[in-house]
Amino acid sequence: MTHLQIGDVAPSFSATNEKEETVTLDQFKGKKLVLFFYPKDNTPGCTAEVCSLRDGFKELTEAGYQLLGVSPDSSKKHQNFISKFDLPFSLLVDSDLTVIKAYGVWGPKKFMGREYDGLHRTTFVIDESGVIEQIFTKVKTKTHAQQILETATV
Repeated sequence: MTHLQIGDVAPSFSATNEKEETVTLDQFKGKKLVLFFYPKDNTPGCTAEVCSLRDGFKELTEAGYQLLGVSPDSSKKHQNFISKFDLPFSLLVDSDLTVIKAYGVWGPKKFMGREYDGLHRTTFVIDESGVIEQIFTKVKTKTHAQQILETATV
């Protein structure tokens, strides 16, 4: 779905997180970033994905990764989602779809025979210099942390 490829420079972004603090891609220079896009807080697939990342957080951070989630949900919904599942990472509010569209993860979807535009669950691993080193378009929600760690470049 995304137009971005491994080796591309990651699109710059500036958005607010669940605490309404501004977060930019530049803040992650010199660090590896797992930037994951997910459709909606408190839905079964999205909950499985963030819980996998939460459960693998120690291993991911030991491997040098920072984590940041993005969805169109509000800061209030993100705050509740983080509290409910004890998430150790921030979630960006992208209700105007600026970051989502910059990464090319918004487009036509099908569910139960119905077509609509929506967010395609996708994860980008961005290296220390801001270059995309991995893209997951087929996210295994229940084992996503392991999926990332299995493809990690050292």
